Amino acid sequence: MGNRLTRIYTRTGDGGTTGLADGSRVAKDTLRVEAMGAVDELNSHLGVLLAEDMPDAVRACLVDVQHELFDLGGELSLPGHPIISATHVTRLETLLDDFNAKLPPLKDFILPGGSRAAGLAHVVRAVCRRAERRLITLSRQEQVPAFALQYLNRLSDLLFVLARVLNRHTGGDDVLWQQGKNRK
Repeated sequence: MGNRLTRIYTRTGDGGTTGLADGSRVAKDTLRVEAMGAVDELNSHLGVLLAEDMPDAVRACLVDVQHELFDLGGELSLPGHPIISATHVTRLETLLDDFNAKLPPLKDFILPGGSRAAGLAHVVRAVCRRAERRLITLSRQEQVPAFALQYLNRLSDLLFVLARVLNRHTGGDDVLWQQGKNRK
């Protein structure tokens, strides 16, 4: 491991810039830093979800995702040094298929909710979609990691499925959308 942080504040960002892993300094509101922040926010929301009761297989999956999101943040901080690969995307697809195979087929749209853990999983899914949008915006002006967009896209799908798994874990079910429920 590299240098250990002995002091958390450095004052180097007081002027509105931050350092990338290559040593360069950029404004804190650049598209790259915004994308890095969105991935960090996603990871933080995952940490809140992980504080909930859940099956061991779901927990193990999400802990792995947290590490991969930290890797993705590092990859965004050091352009041109890929970490997230096709293997990571394939792993998410396999998890998606495995978890989804144990669920009843979807026949209706579902609303975010049910158990607290499922509701949090839906929040994490929405934050994941925002991180994906920030990377898309960045990709219009700069190169983004080759598999980052695919990874975030699969992750949001996985989080949707895990929300359904978490509802069943607590003995609940999906909250079904009722079109026109409040029409008079």
